[in-house]
Amino acid sequence: MSGIVIRAESLSKCYRVGERERYLALRDVLTRAFRGAFRTMGRRRPIDVLWALRDVSFDVREGEVIGLVGRNGAGKTTLLKVLSRITRPTEGFAEIHGRVGSLLEVGTGFHPELTGRENVYLSGAVLGMRKSEIQQKFDAIVDFAGVDRFIDTPLKHFSTGMQMRLAFAVAAHLEPEILLVDEVLAVGDLEFQKKCLGKMEEVSKGGRTIVLVSHQMNQIRRLCQRCIWVDGGRIRLSGPMLEVVSAYESSFSSFSAVHRESSLEQKPSTRFLSWRIVVPSNKDVHILDSFGAVTFEFSVTVSEEIHDGLHGVALYNSDRQLIWATSVNKLSLNCGIHALRFKLPSLPLRPGIYHWQVSIWENGHCLDQWTCVPDMIVGTKPVTHPDEQWQGVLNTPWEFQTETRDGQQEPLTSRSDG
Repeated sequence: MSGIVIRAESLSKCYRVGERERYLALRDVLTRAFRGAFRTMGRRRPIDVLWALRDVSFDVREGEVIGLVGRNGAGKTTLLKVLSRITRPTEGFAEIHGRVGSLLEVGTGFHPELTGRENVYLSGAVLGMRKSEIQQKFDAIVDFAGVDRFIDTPLKHFSTGMQMRLAFAVAAHLEPEILLVDEVLAVGDLEFQKKCLGKMEEVSKGGRTIVLVSHQMNQIRRLCQRCIWVDGGRIRLSGPMLEVVSAYESSFSSFSAVHRESSLEQKPSTRFLSWRIVVPSNKDVHILDSFGAVTFEFSVTVSEEIHDGLHGVALYNSDRQLIWATSVNKLSLNCGIHALRFKLPSLPLRPGIYHWQVSIWENGHCLDQWTCVPDMIVGTKPVTHPDEQWQGVLNTPWEFQTETRDGQQEPLTSRSDG
């Protein structure tokens, strides 16, 4: 990576709620000025404004693949529109160094009355490419999009999926130096998503810069080295991909939905208080970012001695699929606060959100059962199969070797951790 190709300084964008943004001709400006001069002093309706972006600043270096994450309405699409020069910022500025290819809403930059072929040449011309350059890549574009039969049909007759495929093929093959992609993969089918992900990996390895908006954390983990978390029009966190994605996924943890089942006593004799990851040590004790040994600790307070107890623990993924469970029998606990610890040689789970459920029983009677909060976030480096359909529960590091028939080991050919 070398110099900075995108620099945003204090970018802000304000919209008037209920009004459509439009570009004004000279006639519109003069009409408004004339009306304003004779406007009465009557009561005016207060203006309702929305700041879609507020004081956003960041840099992107050449060759970086940056992920933009955040909830719907956070301001991610508005930010890409400002960077693409589709809309002007209300405050601040953005500098872009290099040819920009944008994939925003389906059909953006295409003319519906022109054919697919004409739109390919139009897009190339907008990017500053010569006709001969576009011709060299035309067949590859059409083949990738899979619209060969309809390439001379007006775009308005294309389905949404066909328009999206053609738009992605044009943006990826005409080689802009900066590619801005806004959730375009959500429209295509599974097979086309695989092609798009493969192409974006190829583009990124070629040294071009990509800014990707996606709600699919699998795509962000696979493609991005760095992430920016946009929340309420502001940058909430910016940094390495694993750190930002883990923090973003943690925000979905159900802190308020504490599920607890206990005895019907007014004051339960046993109650779970908290949980944490002891090993590996991390500044956030609820995030697991290592493939090595793991120690979990569940704190419980006991007001009446337990002589023949059973302690159960279970781990579920976000789909409520049981991942691991065990129990400890013949448990004896005196009155006081206790730390119940489990040591595992490793817990190589696929990155994502997981839920612990713990319980204590005595003589078949549930003293306390707790769905732990906050959730556990696994933020390890993805080393699973690149195709979504082959990504299972485990995310375990691996090595691959070949061996001759006489038992002689050949040099290591592949490993998952680079």
